[in-house]
Amino acid sequence: MRVEELKVLATRISRALIAATCLAWLSTGAVAAGPGKFDSAQAAFEQGLNAYKAGQYEIAVPALEEAARIGSESNQFFADFYLARIYSDASGGKADRAKAYELFRKLADENADADPDDGHRAPFVAKALTALAGYLRTGVPELGVKPDIDRAVECLQNAATSFGDQEAQFELAKTYLARGGDDDVKLGKHFLSVLARDGFANAQAFLADMYWRGRYVKKDDQRALALITMASENAPVHDRAGIEAVHQNIYCGTSPTLRAQADSLAQIWRQVLGRPTTTRAAADAKQRAQSLICSNGEVVDLNQRPRTPVDTTGTVAARPMSGRGEMLQGSAANFGMRDVGTTK
Repeated sequence: MRVEELKVLATRISRALIAATCLAWLSTGAVAAGPGKFDSAQAAFEQGLNAYKAGQYEIAVPALEEAARIGSESNQFFADFYLARIYSDASGGKADRAKAYELFRKLADENADADPDDGHRAPFVAKALTALAGYLRTGVPELGVKPDIDRAVECLQNAATSFGDQEAQFELAKTYLARGGDDDVKLGKHFLSVLARDGFANAQAFLADMYWRGRYVKKDDQRALALITMASENAPVHDRAGIEAVHQNIYCGTSPTLRAQADSLAQIWRQVLGRPTTTRAAADAKQRAQSLICSNGEVVDLNQRPRTPVDTTGTVAARPMSGRGEMLQGSAANFGMRDVGTTK
């Protein structure tokens, strides 16, 4: 083959490789289309959302901005929401407290009358209100916004009660406890108790720590370990590290006898709440526990089971719940309300 023919062939191969590489980048979202290069606002939003989920914020931001600029009201709402989430992510490389605050405030203000039963939009309004409350509690110096606890509480109350958002209920509970008044403490413990009964892992862990330390409630090591055991079982992936750190602290500070008693209590709660531990959940917890070790070298058992029956006569008196607002009855079956108002 002549030299000229070889050059032509090499050029064709090179162009084919470049085209294939560009196609691969586009299909994986590695190349972002600039403003005005989308077929529609929906296409821009879909690219932005996919990039957001993949953690590719450099691609997500321009796509979502374009969706918000040219899209329908629905496109604008969801594009603004995910942009706010990106700007509020301190570890994502695009953190901007001022932009995040302004977007969350816009979402909250423009959707103040949103229908709580609108399953499409309501959950996002609740998340926006909860996020906005976080900025209001600390203030946003970049914008001259000073801390406003009262307004933060209003946002959380709206998200917690009108929209039934559990994250908002949890943040509201902590805010009430931080206020420290008798009524506030009762409200805070009430929210935590309901959330713990409903299987909200962070509330279970928070209550467990309260019982372990004897803060706001009478110290109760058995209940603390039972609660943190259930929290570890229920913990979503992104919350496991913090919850299991609490579990390690409590577990390592208890005796084998108390651990067995706490596990029996947790088993009763599972039965009453209808949340038996699955074999897979137990196996996952056992695997995660390998890195949790007490100072004496003992491995923390996140899903322990007593080897011998434990007599809990006179300790547990559980009854089925008759309604959403009713706490589990009985001294040990109640997740948190037994000591309400008695101990700070």
